[in-house]
Amino acid sequence: MLLTNSFARALHNTWLTRTGTRQTGRIAKVSFQSSCLHSTMAEAVHTNSSSQESKFPTEMTDDEKYLFDLNGFIIVKGVLTPDEVEAANKAIDNHAHEMVERSDDALRNAVKDTGFDGEGPGRMDLGRVLEWGEESRVFKSILAHPRLVPVFHGILGKGYRMDHLPLVLAQNKGSEGFKLHGGTIDCSSGKYNPFLAYTCQHETISTALLGVNVILSDHNAGDGGFCVVPGSHKSNFKMPKGMVNGEKYEEYVIQPHTKAGDVILFSEGTVHGAKPWKADRQRRTCLYRFSPATNAYGRSYFGHAGGGWPPRMYEYLTPAQRAVLEPPFANRLDRPNIKSDGTVEVTTRNERKKQHDQDIFGTKVRRAGMQKAGNSASSEGYQSLFSSMKGVSSGCCLPHDQPLLTPPCLCVARFHVFLKTSATRLARASFRVNRLRRFPRVGRPLRPRLARG
Repeated sequence: MLLTNSFARALHNTWLTRTGTRQTGRIAKVSFQSSCLHSTMAEAVHTNSSSQESKFPTEMTDDEKYLFDLNGFIIVKGVLTPDEVEAANKAIDNHAHEMVERSDDALRNAVKDTGFDGEGPGRMDLGRVLEWGEESRVFKSILAHPRLVPVFHGILGKGYRMDHLPLVLAQNKGSEGFKLHGGTIDCSSGKYNPFLAYTCQHETISTALLGVNVILSDHNAGDGGFCVVPGSHKSNFKMPKGMVNGEKYEEYVIQPHTKAGDVILFSEGTVHGAKPWKADRQRRTCLYRFSPATNAYGRSYFGHAGGGWPPRMYEYLTPAQRAVLEPPFANRLDRPNIKSDGTVEVTTRNERKKQHDQDIFGTKVRRAGMQKAGNSASSEGYQSLFSSMKGVSSGCCLPHDQPLLTPPCLCVARFHVFLKTSATRLARASFRVNRLRRFPRVGRPLRPRLARG
């Protein structure tokens, strides 16, 4: 039995969704009801969001394309509602004790006594915002928000993916900023940076890495926070000495004025940073980074137990949100794509080419139910795939209260290796017996071979 990468990936994602993404190393029998609850609740959120999609554009507008190409960033107003902003801030409050301040000199983001240095504490970082269960709903909505999907498609193309683990950035009054960094031409070294590069050819925008800053507190004029050098994504020269640290040409560095619920999308090829925070209220934003389907800057998507993103990130996801967590590979190779109406479709090659790959490389196995799982991108489709495998029951789940160790796709692969190894050993043993029967050892009794150990 050959196990394809796409089949294993689909099964792995299904299992994460079904089990609440936790398991022990030993298989346990658990009712299927709790896993269905997660999918049902996620689908309910998806249905509610779909009812709002009609008021959003289905493609990136010409104005947005012009402004992004001109400046290297755009601001999308009012993406999150006041209630959603409140829910996000409440979740942050509940996890505020987990914030880590950049207090060590090695973690400081600004050179002392320069334009980006502050008079107070360091910036505070808070991670795992997609791993808080119910509290993560607002943060997960950004992955495939109906207002943002057309912009993501216009900048990154279809099949875009989350590249970094998102984190909350918090600054109290007097907190230092972040010196200027990034650039298609690196602002400090002057070298071309293909991993952040911005291009626009034949009216098609492309950026290797897109920063998405979700504003969770107002940023008024003079408050500080995110700043950017407009147009620097198309610069061909190294930044003048002193400008990186805010000591020269400050008039060319702007701080956008934003309100809570706005979202700033910027190419990492655009030079950006953060100014010291001067307002009495705490500055809060949540920073995401996305990339095209075939790009990968970060490695978090395979760096956790069993492979994939952190297990709890897969809880309460809609099909569209789950599609954004795919690893990097081309759209034509069975990649789930978000459509303009918020549903998901799988882009694939024709069946004859798949069969040809199987014949030549032995890398593809056609399975009934797999395409159904991909096309619907729903829990029912995934369950059909899950239960179509011999020895895997649709009613078999794993505990929600234990850490993930081995996903079923790896279990199946390992079982395949076990069968192959066992068959080889059996064939060798049979060969020995037949040989001894044909050519018995004269004068010596046959003795069974003792197992080692």
